[in-house]
Amino acid sequence: MADIKTLSEFIVERQSDFPGSTGDLSALLTAIRLAGKIVSREANKAGLLADILGAAGSENVQGEAQQKLDVYANNLFIRMMRTQGTVCAVASEENDDIVHFDNGGKYVVAMDPLDGSSNIDVNVSIGTIFSIYRRISTGPKATMEDFMQPGSAQVAAGYIVYGSSTMLVYTTGHGVNGFTLDPSIGTFCLSHPNITTPQEGSIYSVNEGNYYEFSDGVRNYIDDCKRQKMSARYIGSLVADFHRNLLKGGIYFYPATAKAPKGKLRLLYEANTLALIVEQAGGMATDGTTRILDLKPTELHQRCPLFIGSKGMVQKAMRS
Repeated sequence: MADIKTLSEFIVERQSDFPGSTGDLSALLTAIRLAGKIVSREANKAGLLADILGAAGSENVQGEAQQKLDVYANNLFIRMMRTQGTVCAVASEENDDIVHFDNGGKYVVAMDPLDGSSNIDVNVSIGTIFSIYRRISTGPKATMEDFMQPGSAQVAAGYIVYGSSTMLVYTTGHGVNGFTLDPSIGTFCLSHPNITTPQEGSIYSVNEGNYYEFSDGVRNYIDDCKRQKMSARYIGSLVADFHRNLLKGGIYFYPATAKAPKGKLRLLYEANTLALIVEQAGGMATDGTTRILDLKPTELHQRCPLFIGSKGMVQKAMRS
């Protein structure tokens, strides 16, 4: 039987990629790992415990109805990162403003604690998305400046998908690796080393209900996918759609529409995170004209169009 490498062992080994490392990033990833295991446990109880299902009766800053597990996951990830002492502030989809920790930590984290939460009640895959930046401000507290960095400045980025198995995928700019949670021992184990996404694929993922609100170029690209008899796959959980296409080859896109001319997805804690991962895996991510990682945020909850996936498919979409 082959040796099993745990996420903890992998993180320790990879500290050598960062000369002079103090272990703070490793501690932060450990906190995210633990929170992910707890959310996975709660999500797996969703059909049994009524107090986990349904709406929380509140809305986030985007005006979206918060699910009970949204609120739970957000509070949990914030609490876990606060206790590590390595993070000084968090920007979350579920909070209007920055959450400060006042602990002198040298990192800031942007996150979507529970992506696709509207699918919780119907047992469809959901996920967590996180992005880690080094603090650049020098005052007593982190500032907006710390979060308004381009995606290319990310120290690490990753996501956790809660599906038929729970899997954590992350990069520190040295390739992409995936770890599957073994529930029998409660440990993430390396299952997908050195992930490389195919340069071409046969899957396109888009909400075609918006077809008539898309630009002519986007409609032309969708029509071309149909002519080539590509497979249309759209789950409605960004993490789940992205994860499938990362492994199998494909393109996910949420373009600007007549109702949402700036797009729907958030630049800081959705597009940037997945863009770093896909580029490290050999893929590509743009907003339709510009590389996602080159965009400089100007707002905490800024939205942007997103075309992401296999490089050949994204390039062709840009030419449409």
